[in-house]
Amino acid sequence: MSRTPLALFDARLAIPALGDAFRKLHPRVQLRSPVMFVVYVGSIITTLLAVAAATGGEGKAGFTAAIATWLWFTVLFANFAEALAEGRSKAQAASLRALKTTVTAKKLATPVHGTAWLPVPASDLRKGMVVLVEAGDVVPADGEVIEGVASVDESAITGESAPVIRESGGDFSSVTGGTRVLSDWLVVRIAVNPGEAFIDRMISMVEGAKRQKTPNEIALTILLVALTIVFLVVTVTLLPFSLFAVGAAGSGTPVTVTVLIALLVCLIPTTIGGLLSAIGVAGMSRMMGANVIATSGRAVEAAGDVDVLLLDKTGTITHGNRQAAAFLPAPGVTEEQLARSARLASLADETPEGRSIVVLARQKFSIDEREHELAREHELALADGGNEITFVAFTAQTRMSGADIGDRQLRKGAMDTVRRYVEVQGGRWPAEVARLADDVARRGSTPLVVVDGFRVMGVVELKDIVKAGIRERFAQLRRMGIRTVMITGDNRLTAAAIAAEAGVDDFLAEATPEDKLKLIRTQQAEGRLVAMTGDGTNDAPALAQADVAVSMNTGTQAAKEAGNMVDLDSNPTKLLEIVEIGKQMLMTRGALTTFSIANDVAKYFAIIPAAFVGTYPQLAALDVMRLTSPDSAIMSAVIFNALIIVFLIPLALKGVKYRALGASVLLRRNLLVYGLGGLLLPFVGIKLIDIALAAL
Repeated sequence: MSRTPLALFDARLAIPALGDAFRKLHPRVQLRSPVMFVVYVGSIITTLLAVAAATGGEGKAGFTAAIATWLWFTVLFANFAEALAEGRSKAQAASLRALKTTVTAKKLATPVHGTAWLPVPASDLRKGMVVLVEAGDVVPADGEVIEGVASVDESAITGESAPVIRESGGDFSSVTGGTRVLSDWLVVRIAVNPGEAFIDRMISMVEGAKRQKTPNEIALTILLVALTIVFLVVTVTLLPFSLFAVGAAGSGTPVTVTVLIALLVCLIPTTIGGLLSAIGVAGMSRMMGANVIATSGRAVEAAGDVDVLLLDKTGTITHGNRQAAAFLPAPGVTEEQLARSARLASLADETPEGRSIVVLARQKFSIDEREHELAREHELALADGGNEITFVAFTAQTRMSGADIGDRQLRKGAMDTVRRYVEVQGGRWPAEVARLADDVARRGSTPLVVVDGFRVMGVVELKDIVKAGIRERFAQLRRMGIRTVMITGDNRLTAAAIAAEAGVDDFLAEATPEDKLKLIRTQQAEGRLVAMTGDGTNDAPALAQADVAVSMNTGTQAAKEAGNMVDLDSNPTKLLEIVEIGKQMLMTRGALTTFSIANDVAKYFAIIPAAFVGTYPQLAALDVMRLTSPDSAIMSAVIFNALIIVFLIPLALKGVKYRALGASVLLRRNLLVYGLGGLLLPFVGIKLIDIALAAL
């Protein structure tokens, strides 16, 4: 997917947004923002009053018309901000729609490669159907690879030109509709019905018009509505108060409805009211710019409130290319015997670690290629005793893989798991092997133990490297009050060594899917929001439980459906960036809310004296800006109230600059910058507008 950024006020965005700003004047659209709906109603009333004054009614026609015009501008500027934010999302959605091409699929009657297939339109495919995708073909719909291995070009989705490998089994079996197979073939079971494909969900996610308000946004809207109601009641009571005051004082003139409407609009928080929706849409757009698809604004918002990050060690904290580095045999066992046993026990292990053991055994002892060796061993076993080979696949629950050849049982896995396996069979755990495993773990490597029946053959050392700069990133998160927990299947010694090197706050060693789920529930029961990443089917329960669940695009369909975000780059470290984007959205909303409330103060000093100085001359002391006339004071405040929305659009769309600071430090900084700035800036702005009006 193209990541070419558009300028903030790019003509391709701004011109359509201008038209949308007028289309959003429909009452049903305005009702979505109660604050701006009050301004909308005020615009209509002042327009009618201007027309009445111009046709012989009471009031100053020119002044009333000018107030009405700027109130309409206030509404239009707020509409324009929202339309501009939605325009960016619509541009992203348009690029996604371009990916949806008409494809003819090769539907298999029997889900086996080499059988007959029939051409059918991709739109006719349904969940559960099986198709053949060969080199040069476009994958017709999202699905799971059930047979075959192929190189796939996913640049249309991820923006990355390098092809990826997709194959049956493991965590790299998911394919996305719209991608193209470059080599070999795949047999794919369709996982979605028409309209439910990944691209369809991406389009609906980035469409601003379909965005649902988040809980925090709803809470802020309720606060703004409450403030608006309070100011509305205050403003309504000012008319009878003014009539009474004029009668009692015997001087001055009652305040007009036009002035009261201008006062109400300046009192209510129109700045944040007009920009609130744009901030939410822009947050979703920024997430999309990071190549992350969020299923809802709530997920983005939750990312900003996260207290605990659960991070898989492999690929997130370390480089993830954990490879077999050495065979360390037990006493009485040769290195080649250990290598051959480890290779046989790893043939059914589809993990990168399992494959690396097969590769290392082949490199060190000239063992044949995996597929040929598998056939040769099978034939030898049959020739030796007529015994079939039964392979035991690796799973996250058992944490072992192996092969059964007659009465011979080869197993390879984590030390504690294999130790229990040996002891259950009545075997003895050699102290030398325990020492070897401990030495490997203390080096920060991972020990895997190989056994033949209850005979312990030795240890396989897996090495990985902690990513550069990750310790500093964790230190930043700690300053923000976010706790990091490393999740790993390694034993406690290895986990402790890597956790200390990486600088995480805690770790969960020898983790199973059930352990992850239990940890998330424990953290949530203590009132914390939890974020995690995952890509495998065994991660799905934990992803479904987490508050922010980022699934990898290379992962399984089950993981994608369980998460509330999908990382198109399949980079586990992206979770840190997601948290930053979420916090940036919350910081932007908070900063503009502070500014909006603070900048009302100057408007009080402009409008209150202008409205009532005729009745109470003492109020002239409040005219600290020494504005030209009452009409000019009111007009200047209304114009500033409208223009400030335009000037804050870039901040609402780009977001407040993210800084890794604690909540209290951020609060003090925002109060200083946006509170004090919002307090002082309107005094300057209103005075400059007053000078300009006086010069006209």
